[in-house]
Amino acid sequence: MSLDPDDPRPPYQQVANALRAAILTKKFEPGDKLPSGTELAKQYGVARMTVQQAIRLLRDEGLIVSRQGSGVFVRERTERPVELRPHIEHAFEASNVSIDFAGFSGETLQGMLQEPLDKIRLGRLTPETIGIRILIPDMDHPMSLPCRAEDLSDDPVIRERARRIQQRSTQAIADAVHELADLGLVKSASVEVRVHQTTPAFKFYVINREQVFFGFYPVVKHTVRIKGEPHEMYDVMGKDAVLFHYQVTEDASSMQSQYVAQVRTWFESMWTTISREVEL
Repeated sequence: MSLDPDDPRPPYQQVANALRAAILTKKFEPGDKLPSGTELAKQYGVARMTVQQAIRLLRDEGLIVSRQGSGVFVRERTERPVELRPHIEHAFEASNVSIDFAGFSGETLQGMLQEPLDKIRLGRLTPETIGIRILIPDMDHPMSLPCRAEDLSDDPVIRERARRIQQRSTQAIADAVHELADLGLVKSASVEVRVHQTTPAFKFYVINREQVFFGFYPVVKHTVRIKGEPHEMYDVMGKDAVLFHYQVTEDASSMQSQYVAQVRTWFESMWTTISREVEL
């Protein structure tokens, strides 16, 4: 099960491709537990970190789900997964790329953008402009989620953890996109982030103003370590959100077209009214 040394793709992508094929061909059935990270690293002859990157890729595609303390399992709904990643990569084949994201942190979006941005650096994708807008909750203020599991109260330490995740993800997106403009690989590039004081119950991506991927956040109870101390909390789990796909059709009155239009209208209303800009 060793990787092909002549394959130009990064090792984590090769591992992800092998596992994806095993899942889609039902060598791993829905509900099956995948081998541990240590076992997979040994099987493929790679580092644990490489396996973790591959697992993250498949989780972003909705093929697998991580259960804290139990392992990684094939998602029960693999028969009809909505794979966002290929659609985002395809979006970068356009001359003018736009992505509007509304959700909790932008962490999944960051992972989705890595491959198309790498292809721009290699000259395989050549958009002229890139514009990304990110709308996320303001973790400087108490919210209903995330919260302490014990009494559902606000915990500044938990909020600070969420804020760090947001900052890390959005800053990484901004740095990667702006670098392309600095290198002269695109004519213009912008990443804007705004925050609002509303706990998101859902997330969505508007791609090139024509496609929407929408999913509800499940609320989960889990324990995280912050500065070495365990904190039991309720949180939203974006990686486990099932996404539904809508696309503009030739008929402006169709349900699909109207849905995309309404999502864009909602985004613009939030962007221009009760949100504030965050400096990156």
